[in-house]
Amino acid sequence: MRLTTFSDYALRVLMYAAAAGERLVTVEETAKTYGISRAHLMKVVNVLTRAGYIKGVRGRSGGFTLAKAPEAINLGEVVRATESDFGLVECFAPGSRCIITNCCRLPQVLNEALNAFIGTLDRYSLADLLLSRHDFTPPRRPITQVRGPHLSPKRPRARTSPSERGRRASNEKARQSS
Repeated sequence: MRLTTFSDYALRVLMYAAAAGERLVTVEETAKTYGISRAHLMKVVNVLTRAGYIKGVRGRSGGFTLAKAPEAINLGEVVRATESDFGLVECFAPGSRCIITNCCRLPQVLNEALNAFIGTLDRYSLADLLLSRHDFTPPRRPITQVRGPHLSPKRPRARTSPSERGRRASNEKARQSS
């Protein structure tokens, strides 16, 4: 699962605005800080404003600031508001051409994984990501540390699938009735 650049930028905008506190920040300032496109950031800020996460102030000394306390901005909700497509596979969209769409069990597994992913984000708020203004100073040396992904090793024993649980229950009933 991968977030779009749009959602990545949305989370970064919120983190930057949170670090600024009550001070208004501008799209230009934010774009310069992160080294990203001003035009793309304008779209992100518009969506975040319409969704009620930030409030904009127009005019010469305008900018934007958080519209809610960081504790009230849920990361799962932000991602739901900024991701345009959670279709992990072709059959998640109308018009699928996959011949096994009607009987395939993969969508159930992927929906479970997607819900676990978003469920993890639901447990966190912007307050959990707070940084200070000083954290937004560019590093003196190139960044070489890779931050992820870090997948946990496969568990020794996999979770029992629904079909396996059904077979075990049938076998147990057969043994009890014998």
